[in-house]
Amino acid sequence: MAKTVLITGTSSGYGKAIATHFLDRGWNVIATMRRPDRSVFTAAAFTAATGRLNVLPLDVTSPDSIAAAIADGVGRFGAIDVLVNNAGIGLASAFEATPDAVIREVFETNIFGVMATCRAIIPQMRRQGHGVIVNLTSSTTIGPMPLVAAYTASKSAVEGFTESLSYELRQFGIEARLVEPGYAPTTNFSANGAPRMQGLIPAEYGAFAQAFFAKMADYPTAYCTEAEVAEVTFAAATLAGRQVRFPAGPDTRMLAELRWSTSDEHYQARMRELFDVAPAA
Repeated sequence: MAKTVLITGTSSGYGKAIATHFLDRGWNVIATMRRPDRSVFTAAAFTAATGRLNVLPLDVTSPDSIAAAIADGVGRFGAIDVLVNNAGIGLASAFEATPDAVIREVFETNIFGVMATCRAIIPQMRRQGHGVIVNLTSSTTIGPMPLVAAYTASKSAVEGFTESLSYELRQFGIEARLVEPGYAPTTNFSANGAPRMQGLIPAEYGAFAQAFFAKMADYPTAYCTEAEVAEVTFAAATLAGRQVRFPAGPDTRMLAELRWSTSDEHYQARMRELFDVAPAA
């Protein structure tokens, strides 16, 4: 019998690639997003897998929406074996110029939404005696960089939450795991966040931001791709054992090597090389 995965935020980017990857491997896929009517990711687009694909609305900031999607998925496929929390919003800004309302919006989706979907699915997984929860974070939780302080804080909260949850849930046969994608310029992540970022890099930060983004364009390793994130997410969902963190992409693996396999002194020196920008004259 095919296993079933519920994935949040599948309208584009990582979420769409993850859903396609699971479909291609014979899984039942509950592909959720806030507005399915605006997405090209529909059952009609996957005619060979329409019997295994259920496209549903799900807003991770709405408990009722989460509960309805889970109930619909269980009603159709009988159980949900894996939850992938991919839905998230991005933010690039100078922290001093970032209003509380914007920070709260980021946290509502990136951490409170993750917590809400986990809390909703855990009872069902506990009753069936198995399950895997995979939460996507970011390479910035391993190697924080400038101009993403609020975003990094939201994703770092998911890291701590997930590791703690992993110890709590193993007694019920449930694993909680992290996939840590790198930066993927080919996704719509930055474009989707553009409206909330307007005016959040003021003139005083202009020269610094320009120099930093130019430095990032000359990054010393390849960037991440949607396909790599999909492959690593599938591994996190299916791998036996107790591994919690799964870096995705060469940039994340480089940062993870620096963070976990070297001294703090070496890590800090290398991070300065990567992300420090000379102050304006």
